[in-house]
Amino acid sequence: MTGSKGKLDEKEGVYKVSVPRKDLKVTTGGVHMTPAMGLTTWAAFQHAGKQTMVMGDLCLTEDQVNTVMSTALENGLEVTALHNHFFWDSPKVMFMHVGGMGDESKLAAAIGKVFAKIQETSGGKGVMVHADIDPASTSLSPAKIDAVLGQKGELKDGVYKVTIGRTTQMMGHQVGKTMGVNTWAAFAGSDEMAVTDGDFAMHETELQGVLKALRGSGINVVAIHQHMAGETPRVLFLHFWGIGRTEDLAKGLKAALDSQHR
Repeated sequence: MTGSKGKLDEKEGVYKVSVPRKDLKVTTGGVHMTPAMGLTTWAAFQHAGKQTMVMGDLCLTEDQVNTVMSTALENGLEVTALHNHFFWDSPKVMFMHVGGMGDESKLAAAIGKVFAKIQETSGGKGVMVHADIDPASTSLSPAKIDAVLGQKGELKDGVYKVTIGRTTQMMGHQVGKTMGVNTWAAFAGSDEMAVTDGDFAMHETELQGVLKALRGSGINVVAIHQHMAGETPRVLFLHFWGIGRTEDLAKGLKAALDSQHR
């Protein structure tokens, strides 16, 4: 159902399907990269009681990331990380980690749809958003953003920025907004064509809801990772990038905020 033939590791009881990205012509610092050097998409399946667990790592070009992410989320998979594995790579390659637990056939079908979407969008057929925006010419209305988010920000150098604090514990001490445990969003441009970028601070249980809200609003996710180690509760960070009408972008961010268990 994945559309690709895998191999069973009898010792570990894991069936793994690997798809080398032979279609990519990547150089890293002048070095010609081959699939064996890390340019491979894979998914591994293992029985977990009466259910099946899947974990995978998807090798993607930048323009493929969000289209493939939406496909994964729409088919019941979780997206758990998004980051780079190399420096100085051309074209830039990102790696998206996915997982899931449930019926074996449904998980296999979901992975198959993800693999198919990767193939469908290869060769520059993915999506890359673009807009001619200069913060020096910002004319958007901060009041419209405030009305949607229910938060007031600060306009400086053509960028309107809203910051919302969270808290966690590290080494027996509470840390919060000013120490970097915060969600923030910056806006620039006009009411009809604006850009927003920023960072969501989330508990692990909030990640999938935030992802679905952002992608459902057409906002791109550009990284998912941690900023700290050893904090309780654990906090994940998600970086985003969106282009569109100011109010539409703000509504997308508000939907993601509302999905969190605050």
